Amino acid sequence: MNEPRYTQPGDSYASRIPYVVPVSLDQLTGPRSGMVELPVSIVWGAQRVFDLGNADDRLSLYKTVLSEASTIDQLTSLVNKDLLIELWPQLHLPRYCVRRWHTAFPQLAEIGAGGIWQ
Repeated sequence: MNEPRYTQPGDSYASRIPYVVPVSLDQLTGPRSGMVELPVSIVWGAQRVFDLGNADDRLSLYKTVLSEASTIDQLTSLVNKDLLIELWPQLHLPRYCVRRWHTAFPQLAEIGAGGIWQ
């Protein structure tokens, strides 16, 4: 899960973040509906509460959690496997984050991610 990363010319900050990825998608047991409040350790802005009934909020929540979660516990309690699979093609995530998820879960690579990262 933690692979050595050496700085290369052109590396951005996003390419150096140690994105958290579970061992199995079945670990993702977060909510599928309702309101979700993210901890300050994940999001520092004013909007910390997301309505999973709202399409824009769902995408924003998942983009934020997948990009900013720093522990498996945070990830698994906030992300739902079925909702992740449903949203995956629409998520615009940093390249290295997508690469980590695609490497761990080829089924996500098959459905793509946000088109622009292909």
